[in-house]
Amino acid sequence: MTHSQAENVIKNIIREIGQECAMKGQTVSETLVAFMVKAVVLDPRNEFNVDRTLTKADVQKLIKLCIERLLDTRNPSLDTIKMQVYFDMNYTNRVELINEQHRILESRLAPVSREITDNRARTREELESVYRKIVSYVLLRSGLGSPTDIKVIREATAALQSVFPQTELGAFLSFNKKEKERQLKELTMIVTGIRLFNKDCGKGGEGIDDLPAILNEAIPAASHHIDIELQSSQDLAYRYTAMVEMMHQSLNAEMELKLTMLKEVLYNVRQHEAYLCVILSDVITCAQEVEMMQKQFAAQMEQLKNVVRAKTAVPTSQVYPIFIALSNLWTSFQDEILVLSFLNNLTVNLQQFLDAHAVIFPEDVMESLLEGITVKTDEERLKKSADDKVNISDFTSEEWLLPETTINFSQLTVQYHGFCAYNFAVKDGLLLPGNPSLGILKHKEKYYTFCSKEAAYSFARNPDKYIKMIGEKAKESPELIQLLELHQQFESLAPYSQIKSKDKSLKPITKCDSSTQTETHILPPTFEKDYEWNEWELRRKAIKLANLRQKLTHSVQTNLSHMRRDNSAQVYLMKDSSTQTKRENSSNVPRPQIFLAGLRGGTPPITHMTKVNLTRAVDET
Repeated sequence: MTHSQAENVIKNIIREIGQECAMKGQTVSETLVAFMVKAVVLDPRNEFNVDRTLTKADVQKLIKLCIERLLDTRNPSLDTIKMQVYFDMNYTNRVELINEQHRILESRLAPVSREITDNRARTREELESVYRKIVSYVLLRSGLGSPTDIKVIREATAALQSVFPQTELGAFLSFNKKEKERQLKELTMIVTGIRLFNKDCGKGGEGIDDLPAILNEAIPAASHHIDIELQSSQDLAYRYTAMVEMMHQSLNAEMELKLTMLKEVLYNVRQHEAYLCVILSDVITCAQEVEMMQKQFAAQMEQLKNVVRAKTAVPTSQVYPIFIALSNLWTSFQDEILVLSFLNNLTVNLQQFLDAHAVIFPEDVMESLLEGITVKTDEERLKKSADDKVNISDFTSEEWLLPETTINFSQLTVQYHGFCAYNFAVKDGLLLPGNPSLGILKHKEKYYTFCSKEAAYSFARNPDKYIKMIGEKAKESPELIQLLELHQQFESLAPYSQIKSKDKSLKPITKCDSSTQTETHILPPTFEKDYEWNEWELRRKAIKLANLRQKLTHSVQTNLSHMRRDNSAQVYLMKDSSTQTKRENSSNVPRPQIFLAGLRGGTPPITHMTKVNLTRAVDET
């Protein structure tokens, strides 16, 4: 059978089970049915072999078993599974919840925004209509008052006209769509800031609720309500734990059925307790965020008052950022209101999955069963075993983590939701809180806590044996898969929240006294020729590289690169030829040679001088 065929078979089984339950008056979701199908197949008592293809008889048997379990309304195990499915399908952390709310707001405002950004108004009446739509958009986006209240509209219009007069509407309509949307959001924040400032000064604020005061009352009320619900679940868990311990010590045939029912209701209240702790943690985070935002809001408002005090005109560059900051803080207050309302509804809706307790174990039955039994709280159990710690020197192959030697000890994610692994495996599903201060066992990169030193020593002798026993027990009670967070063994049944966070487990940061010794020059020396110690030389190289980035490489266009027409060019090849120039030559001018004779005189008294020119002719040289 291919993967797609198997998926179709499973979908048909889920659909048929849902239809059968609906015909018998019980409406179930497909998620619940899918979880139940996997749980029934995993249960070894049902004898389904997951390694072979289901026959037609197997399918009918599977459908019958699932319908029987889904229609058993007095079954605490089914209530626990329903609670787990409901919480997994509805719970969202605060960041995702706020982001989803903002996406919903954007989708609801999209038609109004489109009417403004796509408008091509020209006449006066059309421009006035666009301006009224902008006022409505500002009111809808800010959430400060009803857009149908005339007083709110007048106040918002006055605030908008102070920063965006109607004469600028023509310039606004000339912008592109993106710019218009950006300006609409910015105008909304500025108008919101102005109205909040006017409310604080006592000059306006029509229709604006005092969200900080509402939150200051709502958060303690929500926390008190959750504390009451949590205390009630914990009291039931303490009672059921004491009764299970007593019955496990003196077990007989008559008590076996009652013991099974006690464990199922114990798992139910423990799961409810775990979910209430998650919700309470979110409420505490909400209170911390509100406290911080109130301080910021008061500081921004005081700064704004100092800027505008005794001034007839204030530069927009000084007040607009403060208006925007006030608007963002007020939006955060609105988000916290949403988160708190969501958590309150989640707490109330979880209550419906605890109805079986009053029916199965009413108060008179509980009192009779608890007669002569000492009920211990989790704190009392932890305090009793706090001094008997694990001696690490007794173990050679197992690693133990202690709070004195581990920095992030309190942040480690322990297995089985912090319950004692040994007692759960040995005492057939008994949930006792583990005490981390005794020591946390690290086995195969996972961490385990125990309720006593004896339980820790017994588990450490053969951890794999007890881990396997816990997995087999979880197959018989599918609600344990999520209660004990066994997603590493049953990934197909892991909730979405656990699948997202299963790779984010912290590693222990241990601290100890240690020393090391290294040899001197254990590696051969290496010389880096390009190493520069002078930062100015490094800057020169950086400037040179930066200049190279600005240089362009030019290229020529090839033939047909313009893809328009064929183009060709004719060239003349080079020829082997030479040219003749005049021969260089030179000539000498004859040296003049002239002699004068008869200057010395002679016998006659008169001297006769004779001039003889011996210079050669030019053509003779």
